[in-house]
Amino acid sequence: MASKLKFVGVSRVYGESPNQVVALDNVDFRVELGELVVLMGPSGSGKSTLLTIAGGLESPTSGQVLVDGANLWELSAAELAAMRRSHIGFVFQEYNLLSGLTAAENVAAPLELDGRSANEAQREAIERLQSVGLADRAGAFPDELSGGERQRVAIARGLIGDRRLLLADEPTGAIDSKTSEEVMVLLRAACTASTAVVVVTHDPIVAEWADRIVHIRDGRIESDGGPEGRQRAATGSPRRELS
Repeated sequence: MASKLKFVGVSRVYGESPNQVVALDNVDFRVELGELVVLMGPSGSGKSTLLTIAGGLESPTSGQVLVDGANLWELSAAELAAMRRSHIGFVFQEYNLLSGLTAAENVAAPLELDGRSANEAQREAIERLQSVGLADRAGAFPDELSGGERQRVAIARGLIGDRRLLLADEPTGAIDSKTSEEVMVLLRAACTASTAVVVVTHDPIVAEWADRIVHIRDGRIESDGGPEGRQRAATGSPRRELS
């Protein structure tokens, strides 16, 4: 079976010589369903560039980016937009919720954009909010929610529908350690439900939740956690086993 996400020889270069910046340099990378992969590396190493390219938000200079075996950059603009709406979820450090919409409306928005009726989208949004422990906050606006609650709404939005690829850029960067653990419990649960999850982080505690830890430096993959990462996730910390 094809990987959920696969990079083949992907490079991303900004500018022209002699002032070129190589953000990604011939990267091979893949993530399977049910796998949580953490990307780590210093600032400017290419982590976030990899994530935006994986999500179809930015094109590579060269190489192939495959989601469910389809090369994103061979799709038409309409097909790519549909792929992002129905297959790929995003979670960001700053939540990116729409301030004028309630929690339920924020979660329902991708389904409505994909042509689902408002009533159907709202019903599924409530179910998703229930799965992250926020059904009772469905009618609250983002400025009425705590940081942890906003991030849980963002995760519910990222997983709504049939999405099986979730891309998270520093999802715990703006919340405290206890709430960070709650967020990682949800991301691990998404993997258990056969979602492929990619997390960019600087936090070694977050990295402990990974099946694989991939280190990036200067646009190249320096190391890939492989089986050792999977063993850490399996044995885990006592707190994780309680989740």
